[in-house]
Amino acid sequence: MSRVTILASKALVGALGVGYTMFSVISPGEERKKELIQHFPEANPVRMEDTKRRNALVMQSLKDAAEDSDLDRAFEVARNGPWVCRKGHQK
Repeated sequence: MSRVTILASKALVGALGVGYTMFSVISPGEERKKELIQHFPEANPVRMEDTKRRNALVMQSLKDAAEDSDLDRAFEVARNGPWVCRKGHQK
């Protein structure tokens, strides 16, 4: 093996080591992970139900658009579906 190959290999191993070390230092600990999980939107039952309802509306609209042969109508359904929030109006 040439010196360049050995040097490149050492540089690669060193860079991987530095990357792993930085990831280990930056990533949150177990306690922080548990705290973050508690604040996910899915932890709130009302929000979760709203998300399920919105997903059902989106899927139904996509199904309707797929069955419709008129592409302009399909795009209109996708753009103006009931899940779209417009300037301060919360659905």
